[in-house]
Amino acid sequence: MALRLVLLLLLTATVLLAPVPDLTPTAARVRAAPAPADPADPADPAEPGVPTLGRAWPVGSRPPVLRAWEPPATPYGRGHRGVDLAAPAGTPVRAVAAGRVSFAGRVAGKGVVSVELAGTGDPPLRTTYEPVRASVGKGEEVAAGAVVGTVEPAGSHCPEVCLHWGLRRGESYLNPLALLPPWLLHGPSRLLPVLGVPVPTGRGPEPGAGPGPEPGAGPGPEPGAGPGLSPALP
Repeated sequence: MALRLVLLLLLTATVLLAPVPDLTPTAARVRAAPAPADPADPADPAEPGVPTLGRAWPVGSRPPVLRAWEPPATPYGRGHRGVDLAAPAGTPVRAVAAGRVSFAGRVAGKGVVSVELAGTGDPPLRTTYEPVRASVGKGEEVAAGAVVGTVEPAGSHCPEVCLHWGLRRGESYLNPLALLPPWLLHGPSRLLPVLGVPVPTGRGPEPGAGPGPEPGAGPGPEPGAGPGLSPALP
């Protein structure tokens, strides 16, 4: 009888001390949901199999990202298959990397330019820019930074005019920011001044100039004066 009582007490203590499970139906989904991307800070857009061969932004120099890459959960699910870059109508659109124009025309009334990137495998990586009034034709070779068109005033899905920049390999959509190396994505690094060291002006001494006079020194003796003597008065 005593043994049974001891076992019962041990079992009761084990149940009471066990952690209470979270039985709310959305708890697991809330913990697993990733934090929303900050469009203004594309911190780490790395994609497997995407080389950082970009040598220019499509528009401007590090333009504001109005909407970031949001990969869909399924091939036909909701998401954002590219990035939207702030750019007013008429802004020149440049090829991010060297390649060949695979399409330049209109899709559903919207101007689209696609460029297959050289040396990126089979099927190759393909960048798309829209809405763009094309200045190149299909089959044309373009260098990195070459202008392929200008941003059109209509056809953008942004509240204001913007450029939609996409990246695909075959039928798979990828993050186009992964093409940009860090120095282009985040801007050049800057050297901070060292405390107590003056900032150089970039101007050195004149060629052939010797060291200047000591502080407080007056003008040197007149020509013909002896050492340490003032010139003779008339």
